[in-house]
Amino acid sequence: MVEHGADDKISPKLYPLPTIYQIYLTLYKAFGPQHWWPAESPFEVIMGAILTQNTAWVNVEKALANLKEAKIFDPQSLYQTDLETLSRLIRPAGYFNQKARKINNFLHFLFSAYEGELSRMWQESLESLREKLLKVPGIGEETADSILLYAGSKPIFVIDTYTMRLVKRHQLLKEKDNYGELQRLFMKNLPRNTEIYNEYHALLVHLGKEFCGKRKPLCQQCPLRGYLNNVKEDL
Repeated sequence: MVEHGADDKISPKLYPLPTIYQIYLTLYKAFGPQHWWPAESPFEVIMGAILTQNTAWVNVEKALANLKEAKIFDPQSLYQTDLETLSRLIRPAGYFNQKARKINNFLHFLFSAYEGELSRMWQESLESLREKLLKVPGIGEETADSILLYAGSKPIFVIDTYTMRLVKRHQLLKEKDNYGELQRLFMKNLPRNTEIYNEYHALLVHLGKEFCGKRKPLCQQCPLRGYLNNVKEDL
């Protein structure tokens, strides 16, 4: 885990536009390290990234537990599992038929391009692998970047609903900025550091769940209350 002491080489003093980075430091001080992603292996991260689309993590955990209990929780076994069985096992995660196909699509990509070996897949450059993942049906930008960052330790910043909510409320971007523009905003104003990208995203998730809610944000109790100028509380 990255330490943030007095001699930190990535202190805000080195960054003339510190807003993005200082928000990170503020959240880190308030919440501490998050130890994300909650998984026992890179493959579990990938499966979790696909299953967590449009559902709460508690439901993903139930689906992952079913796959492990069925003793098919490895690329080869899952690839050989029929879609009906896979759908039944991941039912707790919701949209189970769609997600079963998405898992199968990813596994087809893994076996056709890398003979089922994640270690071979990680040998690809960030740019090349990201481009290929985005061509897999059912793998969007957030899912691809979660796979790259949390499973592959590639230096890419993940943008999710919590991140978008924060930057809109604090007016850090224009209303029409898209995923890529928002991602560039963070990566331009942060050191190119996988651990920081990992920790920052996890801290934003924590913030979104505890303080920056969709309906009634707790702005006066929020660790970022010092950044409250022109906050939009109705988004």
